[in-house]
Amino acid sequence: MNKDNRTLAFINLYAILGTVPKLLELDAEAAALCKGKKVSIGFKVKGGPSGTLAFNDGKCSFYSGLKGAQVVLPFSSPEKFNALIDGEYTPIPSKGFTKISFLLKSFTKITDILTKYLRAGKKDLENEEFFTKSTLLMFNVIAGAIAQIANEDRVGQASASYIEDGVIKMAIGNDAAIALEAKGHKLTVLDRVPEDFRAYMVFDNMKLARQLFDGEVNSVAEVGVGNIRIGGFISMIDNVNRILGRVALYLA
Repeated sequence: MNKDNRTLAFINLYAILGTVPKLLELDAEAAALCKGKKVSIGFKVKGGPSGTLAFNDGKCSFYSGLKGAQVVLPFSSPEKFNALIDGEYTPIPSKGFTKISFLLKSFTKITDILTKYLRAGKKDLENEEFFTKSTLLMFNVIAGAIAQIANEDRVGQASASYIEDGVIKMAIGNDAAIALEAKGHKLTVLDRVPEDFRAYMVFDNMKLARQLFDGEVNSVAEVGVGNIRIGGFISMIDNVNRILGRVALYLA
């Protein structure tokens, strides 16, 4: 089954733009672009998702919906919003024209930096610091994409229908961890990893995680040789892995 534009819009908003807060934690240049500024930008997609990025003095948070958004960017369809992410469409704000300078300058530069990390070339990845930041950001995007595919994509929903309630921990060694919570066959990325979880999947190191994200290694084979450790309620991991198999289709 091909990718669905509505699902892609959810991924672009919740997983791609939803990774901007992590970008500001990792990249000083991006954080400096909104230092001393307090602006919230809302995205409203007709027939699709809505969400807001709230910038506050070099930091950022993302939340669902438009409550408190000072700037609102409306999109008449998921396709229009996806075109924005591809750099092929410029929306006109329905609210917040006084903040247009931040939108055109700082926000555009921040998203350019994010794109640089997420679309990194081989030469960029030779720099160890860049490689680490890029991989950590990809990890966030992939976790977000898994949740959105589970919730919105028909094939993903079929796999999610077999996932029992509980928390699934995904980690890269001791470097990073993200938790997905399953509830009523819907997945949500949690703000923090709780102490109690029903299943886990741990990639041995940053290099292996990157190879997996880039499709250079097979996850089943790596589990077999012990480079990816899984445990707990294994059927939860099996079905998350099935959903993970569709992530590349949407992020390509």
